[in-house]
Amino acid sequence: MRFHRNLVEGVVEVLDQVFNKQVYADRALEQHLRKNKQWGSRDRGFVAETVYDIVRWKRLYCEIAEVTAPFYSRDLYRLFAVWVILKKESLPSWPEFKGIKEGAILERYKPLKKIRKFRESIPDWLDALGEERLGSELWTAELAALNTQAPVILRTNRLLTTPERLQELLEGEGIGTDLLPDYADALQLVERGNVFRTAAFQEGLFEVQDAASQTVAPFLEVTPGMRVIDACAGAGGKTLHLAALMQNKGQLIGLDIYPQKLKELKKRAKRAKAFNIETRLISDAKVIKRLRNSADRVLIDAPCTGLGVLRRNPDSKWKLEPAFLERVCETQQELLQNYSGMVREEGMLVYATCSLLPNENSDQVQTFLKSEAGMSFRLVEERSMYASVDGFDGFYMARLKRVK
Repeated sequence: MRFHRNLVEGVVEVLDQVFNKQVYADRALEQHLRKNKQWGSRDRGFVAETVYDIVRWKRLYCEIAEVTAPFYSRDLYRLFAVWVILKKESLPSWPEFKGIKEGAILERYKPLKKIRKFRESIPDWLDALGEERLGSELWTAELAALNTQAPVILRTNRLLTTPERLQELLEGEGIGTDLLPDYADALQLVERGNVFRTAAFQEGLFEVQDAASQTVAPFLEVTPGMRVIDACAGAGGKTLHLAALMQNKGQLIGLDIYPQKLKELKKRAKRAKAFNIETRLISDAKVIKRLRNSADRVLIDAPCTGLGVLRRNPDSKWKLEPAFLERVCETQQELLQNYSGMVREEGMLVYATCSLLPNENSDQVQTFLKSEAGMSFRLVEERSMYASVDGFDGFYMARLKRVK
């Protein structure tokens, strides 16, 4: 592989933003690529994939390169050198790499690859917690799976087309896809590409959404004509899926505390021709009180640690702390306590996260069921999805029925 200095410099500049200034990798990349519009798709792909690789393997690479924070320019070039050598490529003969020996790098790697916390590049506390709660075998397999590159999955908008027809249209635009038989609306890209530039996307025929995430909306068992509330709608990925399952009939209310996310949801709903969606900003407790006992279905897609989506957001594992886990668990239980009141009798509540930890999943559901607010609910079904088992993101879902 031939390395171009301007692209390597771009990688180093983005890593400086991520490691030293605590900017999320996706935002740092977006800003840097916007400043370098002259780069072609291959150049942009190289910078993005290299940054994500080094962020993903930060702990392992730092141990091999013998560097620690704060990361100076020379340290970041050493991390890049480790990436090059472990990729079995040759280092450029640049001054930044003077004195770095391939043999020494490989020798330091040998013992580290036998130790899970280094091999899978994970903080000590998180490694210990994952093993304690999931068991050594599942946790080890899951870490390995979450350190692979996530596939690009599309969700067909059945309000406008079918997976088979969408596949044909994308093929005509040079985008190859495979149908996923176990996921009714999903297409997986054969090769990574910018699908947002396609006419099919502009016409609202699909959204990018992981296959595991696509199982959440059907788990609510909605039917046309229902009143459904997506209580943590965000930018609306699952809201749009619910609208399609409801065939644009009935009322679908998307709630969130962030106005910008609801603004994006409106924009996406317009493109998808999803006309039964109404957005409401949770500006105070009265918004929730007005909806008490009113919904056939309520989805709480709760904020979480996001451990199930580390393949897409590898830098989040370096930003997580035990204190954040405690806070997010408190928030999750508050949402269950407060938002469950919107479910009418005989209605259903679905609690979902993209976490792997029982602390955020089954433990939360059991705590809720034992509480005064949860005594009128019973657990109907719960499901855990793992990257190492299903091949897609990690997710948890629990469906609860209000019985009185």
